Amino acid sequence: MKLTTTVAAIGLLAGGAHAADLGSVDEPIKLAINEWTGQHVSTHVAGSMLEAAGYKVEYTTAGYMNMYQAMADGELHAALEIWSSNVSEDYAKKVDAGGVVELGDLGLDAKEGIAYPAHVADLCPGLPAWEALKDCAQTFTSAETIPMGRLVDYPADWGTPGADRMKGLDLPFKAVPAGSEGALITELRASTEKKSPLLITFWQPHWAMSAYDVQFVELPVGNEECFNDPAWGTNPNATHDCDFAASRIFKAGWSGMADKWPAAYEILTNYQLSVTDQQPMMGAVDVDGGSVEEVVAAWMAANEATWKPVVDAAIQ
Repeated sequence: MKLTTTVAAIGLLAGGAHAADLGSVDEPIKLAINEWTGQHVSTHVAGSMLEAAGYKVEYTTAGYMNMYQAMADGELHAALEIWSSNVSEDYAKKVDAGGVVELGDLGLDAKEGIAYPAHVADLCPGLPAWEALKDCAQTFTSAETIPMGRLVDYPADWGTPGADRMKGLDLPFKAVPAGSEGALITELRASTEKKSPLLITFWQPHWAMSAYDVQFVELPVGNEECFNDPAWGTNPNATHDCDFAASRIFKAGWSGMADKWPAAYEILTNYQLSVTDQQPMMGAVDVDGGSVEEVVAAWMAANEATWKPVVDAAIQ
């Protein structure tokens, strides 16, 4: 797959960068690797930029919901793709305590929600309106959920946003956590090939949105009252009877990074990645079978004019 520079990717040239000392170049900067391909891509692009600046980088597997203590302790140094709509309370606590600092937005235009492959609208008349699911639940039943419909939710480590919506909207569905991002894709592929019913918690940017013509269910607009006040919305007995909050995707790091690796802190703060660049790389990995390392290396080689000025501004 050819990976080309886009105008949107010029967001990498975010303002405010200036030359800084490299700092402790002999010690590796440890970047968090979470559970989905897009995050791997975002992280490896950032790591490649750090390596181009002269740093050593280690990619460290970390649980998305519980990595912030390690970051506050300086055992993990940065996480490059945190979703505001699905982040643990521990993140805010560590920021308030001073151990973790935010490094700004990543730049991805994001959305999360309850979704289905487009053909499912023929099996559940009334979609995308959420009320249609009340009458179609039996269409989505499985052996493990009878008599309720089946919602394939995020992996358990990512939280339970799908289950929260089924309860909040009082829909007769049981949320079943997927084992991984790959399991979610397997569900989408099988449903599309067999034209079978599927309701799933999903997100964009993701290459599967276009590959499987994924559509979002139209839910009541999400807001703070919905998330905190049961009296708000259609269900007076529950919160989350609404859509997901608008997602902001941002970066965070160990608070000691600015002192230990000043230029690295500068690079990660100014690093951005567009959906138009990330999604093709995700497809090159998950569809075409390339490794994250190979795909990112190809993007870096083809887009030096996009990312190199950020590195140069930090070290020269």
